[in-house]
Amino acid sequence: MGQELSGRVAIVTGGATGLGRATVERFVEEGAQVVVADVDVARGEELANRLGAAAVFTRTDVADANEVQALVDFAVARFGGLHVLFNNAGIAEPIGGFLDAALTDFQRMMAVNLFGVMVCSQRAARHMAKHGGGSIINNSSIGGISAGGGVMTYRAAKAAVTHFSKCIAIELAPHGIRVNCIAPGHIATEMTPYDMSKVVRLTQPLQRQGLPRDVANAALYLASDQSAQITGVVLPVDGGTTAGTPVTLMREIMKT
Repeated sequence: MGQELSGRVAIVTGGATGLGRATVERFVEEGAQVVVADVDVARGEELANRLGAAAVFTRTDVADANEVQALVDFAVARFGGLHVLFNNAGIAEPIGGFLDAALTDFQRMMAVNLFGVMVCSQRAARHMAKHGGGSIINNSSIGGISAGGGVMTYRAAKAAVTHFSKCIAIELAPHGIRVNCIAPGHIATEMTPYDMSKVVRLTQPLQRQGLPRDVANAALYLASDQSAQITGVVLPVDGGTTAGTPVTLMREIMKT
């Protein structure tokens, strides 16, 4: 373990489980003080208690601007500043085709997956702009990069996150705030309950199964000084899925 984030304060939204949880753990390993923000009180408190004084939990619904402002204020009051924000909180959409989709969850999906990213970025950036800058990392998805069928509201929200990240990277650069985006793909969490093995075999060139820690490592890189000259990028953590068709599938096709 190094100390890439020593002396820095981070907020991780959706930090109680999955990719967020792995990132909280990774940030603490690297010396950060971390505020775990989530609506899952039980697992959020359990994580913070296990990690000790370097982590604290506060219940936050990122779709509520007042709660988001309270989150930023809490981080600053508790740890004395705010240097890193990982906008990871998100909710999944039931898997299914567009013609059959009820779209009844559209407002909540957009509120959490897009508005939450926007308002958290804004409130964190307001503090960072007055205190020497910082790093904002937004969690999108390969579904926000490559077109495909199914889960259209989720795809639309994640595509908006990728574009939003580039836009605010330009606007916030004069304040010393870097903004980058991670696009995970085929990593098993509670939001992805289906069997990944066939999906990986057919769509992912690198046949290794991705882990939440892979995303956490990408977030650590973008949070640290190792990426000091990087802003406005979208980094897929997807085993090459967005790069193209895997050789294994092409070989199967050629045999038929």
